[in-house]
Amino acid sequence: MKKYMFSAAMAGVLLLFNFCATNPVTGKKDIVLMSEEQEIALGAQSDPAVLAQFGLYEDKSLQQFIQQKGQAMAAVSHRPGLKYEFKVVDSPVINAFALPGGYVYFTRGIMAHFNNEAQFAGVLGHEIGHITARHSVQQQSKSTLAQLGLITGMIISPEIAQLGNELSQGLGLLFLKFGRDDERESDELGVEYSTKIGYDASQMADFFQTLQRQQESSGQMIPDFLSTHPNPADRYATVHKLADTWKKKENLTNAKVGRDSYLNLIDGIVYGEDPRQGFVENSVFYHPELKFRFPVPSGWAHHNSPQVFQMAPQDGSAMMNLMLVPGDNLETAAQTLLKNFNLEPVESKSVTVNGLPAIAVVADQKQEQQVIRTLTYIIRYGNYNYSLMGITTANNFNNYFQTFTNTMQNFAELTEADKLNRKPERIRIITVPQSATLSQVLQNNNIKQDRLEEFAVLNGMQLSDRLEKGTLVKVVSH
Repeated sequence: MKKYMFSAAMAGVLLLFNFCATNPVTGKKDIVLMSEEQEIALGAQSDPAVLAQFGLYEDKSLQQFIQQKGQAMAAVSHRPGLKYEFKVVDSPVINAFALPGGYVYFTRGIMAHFNNEAQFAGVLGHEIGHITARHSVQQQSKSTLAQLGLITGMIISPEIAQLGNELSQGLGLLFLKFGRDDERESDELGVEYSTKIGYDASQMADFFQTLQRQQESSGQMIPDFLSTHPNPADRYATVHKLADTWKKKENLTNAKVGRDSYLNLIDGIVYGEDPRQGFVENSVFYHPELKFRFPVPSGWAHHNSPQVFQMAPQDGSAMMNLMLVPGDNLETAAQTLLKNFNLEPVESKSVTVNGLPAIAVVADQKQEQQVIRTLTYIIRYGNYNYSLMGITTANNFNNYFQTFTNTMQNFAELTEADKLNRKPERIRIITVPQSATLSQVLQNNNIKQDRLEEFAVLNGMQLSDRLEKGTLVKVVSH
């Protein structure tokens, strides 16, 4: 959650109509719901929402790198006339995604896990392939946009999810599910495009293995471009075969890998969660930059993004959101909140929360099947209006009332020095001083035993791999 991202505009809904167009990649006719002009407009309108959801990662060298490579690859793609934009966003999640019309985003999390330029280039080509083959446009034609911003891996009841998604200002375009045929085609295009700008496309297959290992070791979700394929072994072999074919087509005898250059590029990149944007420790959410804290209900899952912090129990029967609300005073903020989310007030009162002025509001959103009831504390602190909203059904409201109020009434100024000064971990690139196994190198650089496998995956190696003197390796430090 970042203090400068809350007011970004969200994408509007376009009026779509049936449109028959020639697919730029296959040359066949596709039935889609929008013209190319609408596709480009949708991407342009959605870009601010992506940046609001994740934030732009502040590293000029990294941003220049993805722009340079992206534009070079776009020029050899099937749709070179689009105005492409390539950005690294500030999220620890390992993912890359594309919006219609030429917008491609890589998280800092995936950038940290690449081990050479060729791996990056293969995935970049894959994402450009979704745009050139108009996969996202076709997929939008087939299904309702998925929700974004709700807690990963949780099943929230549809009614609560509806309001929760409005509050998080989610953008479903990001998580459109592509079928195996689309993913296979994007793999092929990723190989083609990255080969055409001189890279060894077989490295993309090696990166898929890194992703698979990362998922198995951590249990975290993986990008759609991997998760839609249940058999990574087949995909690995296919990509290697495609890479060999394209090398011959392009007469590429000295394909670039770019290991050392890439590792030097990401030296210092933030790794994992950035505590400056807020973090949870011992069931308390701390925000060092905005200097506040509040408790997270025991056993509740949570998800943090630049514009909203969300919490929910495992059964998905309720949720809470923290976000900023515009307004010069509490009354204006409360009116804005109720209006924006179509809430009808039931009762409200002025309260004080740990010395801070606040308004407590109970309000309903009436839906077809039932009534959703909310309790919101709008708290004025440091020239901002913080909204802590609890959401559940009217029938469940009394059961969750105490849980909601316990979190809201314990919102307080953060004064603990160790929390205010918490720094993120950053990847550091070190040079192996003498031949040793990866395990030995990591332990010699203060990587603890319980994180050795994590860093083996991060380096795309096995702990038993023997490294020669002068090899570059990723470690981490504050």
